[in-house]
Amino acid sequence: MIDSEFIVKLEKHETKDIHDNHTNGELTVIWRDWDKIIKNHPKMIYISSVNPDEIKGPHIHTKRESYFTCIEGEVVFILKTENGEYQEILSGDKNPVMVHIPKNIPSAHINLSPKPSKILALADISWKPNDNEMKNVLFEDYDWKKWI
Repeated sequence: MIDSEFIVKLEKHETKDIHDNHTNGELTVIWRDWDKIIKNHPKMIYISSVNPDEIKGPHIHTKRESYFTCIEGEVVFILKTENGEYQEILSGDKNPVMVHIPKNIPSAHINLSPKPSKILALADISWKPNDNEMKNVLFEDYDWKKWI
């Protein structure tokens, strides 16, 4: 079961051609300052990529809240909650959800696509070299083989 506290459903809108009004694409809202989705406004926005069948993490951020949306490809985010249970959340260009990773919640993500996946990240604290805010951890009791 997925805890909805970690998932932010995203608003999607079709975009229209200016000449004949046919649908020419779509717009997905990630963040607006007036939505109050993100408690502390982002101080850093970046794009991360992960290669096919690769895992990023697991690690823990001790000071920052992070919000991730896979904008190209598909990934699964794995979070280990405070009670030790694992949450698995799919995010991808066809299933646009934003995943909230609170500080001190360990997480990892795996690329499920045959090409590199791209993840848009919003963080309430900007990264600085040598800030030692991220700690690597192990999910020794997690079944990684079900994804790769």
